[in-house]
Amino acid sequence: MSAPATGFHRLLTRAPLGIAALLAIQILCAAVFILDIFSSVVGITAVPISWELREIIEICAAFGLLIGLGLGTYALRHVLGERNVAEERLRRASGAFAEMLEERFTEWALTPAERDVALFAIKGLSTAEIASLRETSEGTVKAQTNAIYRKAGVTGRPQLLSLFIEELMRDDSPIRTAPPKPARAA
Repeated sequence: MSAPATGFHRLLTRAPLGIAALLAIQILCAAVFILDIFSSVVGITAVPISWELREIIEICAAFGLLIGLGLGTYALRHVLGERNVAEERLRRASGAFAEMLEERFTEWALTPAERDVALFAIKGLSTAEIASLRETSEGTVKAQTNAIYRKAGVTGRPQLLSLFIEELMRDDSPIRTAPPKPARAA
């Protein structure tokens, strides 16, 4: 899905000064037309130039604006494409995390109620919030969290969460969709 590394792509990603120069050229081209119209409306007279030179200046300014429009469209399409790739990777990671949760919950033989409580705990909800959502007492939620911790082999919520974080950070995790880029030779 990623576009080839064209010269303009490199300009966008690596050279903020190049983008600034492109914008400066577009501003200069637009200024040619704006100043011409403004001087006509206000009645400011300038040093006369030949009509041929005036036409050449206007044609160059028009081409500059058209080139800027084309490059701006390219940049927008490129950025939207990168956003779509990032959203797809996030969607895959979210799905992989849900699969990983389900695998661990099955491995630990959690009951449906314990699965709900574990999921809410991993999301960071307090015992009171979990009890309210599940319409049960805080004592029941505490008993369920203790059963979850025992089955998972951890002593508390931070360790439970760290189990999943560690698995996500493993190199062979299914969430990693692209291989790491090779180091550039000097």
